[in-house]
Amino acid sequence: MATAAQEETPLFTALKNYVEAGVLPFHVPGHKQGRGLPEFTRFVGRNVMAIDLTCMDDLDNICNPQGAIRHAEELAAEVWGADHAHFLVNGTTSGIQTMIMSVCAPGDEIILPRNAHKSAISGIILSGARPIYIEPEIDDYFGIAMGISTEKVVRALKQHPEAKAVFVINPTYYGVASPLEEIVRVAHAHGAAVIVDEAHGAHFNFHPELPVSGAQAKADLIATSVHKLAGSMTQSSLLLVNEGLVDPKRVKAVLNLTQTTSPSYVLLASLDMARKQMALKGTELVAKALRLARWVRAELAQVPGLTLLDETVLNGAGCYAFDPTKIVVNARELGLSGYELEKLMREHFGIQAELSDLYNVLFLITFGDNWYLVRRLVEALKAIAAERERLNVVKYPTKLPELPEQVLSPEEAFYSETRVVPLEEAEGEISAEMIMAYPPGIPLICPGERLNREIIDYINILKREQLNLQGTEDPTVSQIKVVKSCLTLARPRVNLAQHVG
Repeated sequence: MATAAQEETPLFTALKNYVEAGVLPFHVPGHKQGRGLPEFTRFVGRNVMAIDLTCMDDLDNICNPQGAIRHAEELAAEVWGADHAHFLVNGTTSGIQTMIMSVCAPGDEIILPRNAHKSAISGIILSGARPIYIEPEIDDYFGIAMGISTEKVVRALKQHPEAKAVFVINPTYYGVASPLEEIVRVAHAHGAAVIVDEAHGAHFNFHPELPVSGAQAKADLIATSVHKLAGSMTQSSLLLVNEGLVDPKRVKAVLNLTQTTSPSYVLLASLDMARKQMALKGTELVAKALRLARWVRAELAQVPGLTLLDETVLNGAGCYAFDPTKIVVNARELGLSGYELEKLMREHFGIQAELSDLYNVLFLITFGDNWYLVRRLVEALKAIAAERERLNVVKYPTKLPELPEQVLSPEEAFYSETRVVPLEEAEGEISAEMIMAYPPGIPLICPGERLNREIIDYINILKREQLNLQGTEDPTVSQIKVVKSCLTLARPRVNLAQHVG
């Protein structure tokens, strides 16, 4: 994978050269390499503040890179196996929005799973696209949405032959991957681009035991969070582009509409360094994470009352592959919700999980972990299980609510005239907002969908369990904006969205 050039760090080197040259910075940022923010600088270090710089000739410009940034992006494209790569400092959210806006004009159809991240819905609102939702497979024991099957994609494409793109999550937050290569073949045969949310799969390209990556599957556009699982700093990601069904120039033009013109060079430099590390040691590092994760799984599999999401969920269809570094622990047999287990781990053992939901807790194992850390994790979970009798109690039904009726497009609902009503009184209303637990950030209701009692009751359950609910202007999620009247809103160019079962 790595060429000799992968030893280079063009952007990071340019930043160090600037600092070592002793340039007098009569430019932004105003802290002037930390001198204007001494308390913060003492904590984070002078070197970090010294490379917090701005666009200039030797440091390149992210909106039209011709020098160090462009060279660094070309190296990243080679490592992740794509034709082009763009550095992102607005997170994978900006990449997902760019992907959708690059392939969809107002009124165009896009096929996507209903458990897509909220950024996909944002991209649909910004583009004016019409969503065609595919229902993902559901695991009733864990109470989570999984992947999508090729069969459902085929059905959606036959029912909507004009669809511009198929959106795939690779993998889900919980580590389950759909049959991506098959989906790409089917979509391309119908002339539809495949865009991939690979926020949780930046490491896939570096080990044969992991699910196939978006680039390996020849998807057209892939947004991947290098910061999550491949070593760069939070908020730094990549947008990968493969030529063919999409125009790389169009992608860059769309990206420039929304990305900042004042990027963090600290984040950009971390992408440059993470790329070098993955190019030279990626397979070795991911193999280390896999060894640690397998040991954790083997230990926890012997603990009464704990159940792990594992390869037994695979079925060759919507649950095609699995990332074992995602440790999903279900403690329903101990009478614990995921939120309660997460709270016990933090308050009594100083261990913070990645997320909790009504039934599960997710722990991520990466190459940043070591044997001491994973032993602490296992010991803590064993201690909690040992202190409780096996109650085999499910506090809440594990069946997720049915998909709500789509009445308006997300764009129409978002820009409509609205009113605010108590959530308890919103049954039958058309939502103008999203509501989701974050993480994982999968909307329970999207703009344009009709609120029903099942959705409202489920949201109330999440509130009682003190999960972090977001999306409404009301921070308590006690009130919700709804469409004032949908009688005059429908525009001829946009048909109502549909669900594909």
